[in-house]
Amino acid sequence: MGNFLKNKKNRPNPFAIDYAVGSKLSVLKDPTGTEIERTYELGRELGRGGFEITYLCTDKVTSAKFACKSISKQKLRKAVDIEDVRTEVEIMKHLPKHPNIVSLKDTYEDDNAVHLVMELCEGGDLFDRIVSRGHYTERAAAAVTKTIVEVVQMCHKHGVMHRDLKPENFLFANEKETPPLKATGFWVVGLL
Repeated sequence: MGNFLKNKKNRPNPFAIDYAVGSKLSVLKDPTGTEIERTYELGRELGRGGFEITYLCTDKVTSAKFACKSISKQKLRKAVDIEDVRTEVEIMKHLPKHPNIVSLKDTYEDDNAVHLVMELCEGGDLFDRIVSRGHYTERAAAAVTKTIVEVVQMCHKHGVMHRDLKPENFLFANEKETPPLKATGFWVVGLL
């Protein structure tokens, strides 16, 4: 259990390889497609990280709203960066559907970026909610803690150790008073 990713023995130093020079970079093993714009319309920017920009995206057929995390290939310069993206996708595909984990819908890869189409969480992250409220009642804090522990327990049951547990990696599904809390940030994981 947990060893669903390939054996990582006998690899070159993952920090020493520079992929920015030379051949065309392929990151995903089995993407949904190469042309995200055929299926989705990318909208406004929702957030930004070190490697990625997250956009609102809309399914052109159903009008359903999602989040699209677009990871620039120019920033994936080392083997470890590429492996982190692959691992995140594999983990999200491996874990069963869970009400408290952001679900992955589709993956696309073009010449410039990797695009992960995921469940849209419009309520902001736990960190911002804590800051804006100033405090949580004991009951509310207990409910949040229970959800986080259940997510960790489910991940461990499936051989995954989330190594970046922090309030910024827990998103609220919507802006209601007590919305579902969902884990994200599966870049940094370990296998049990």
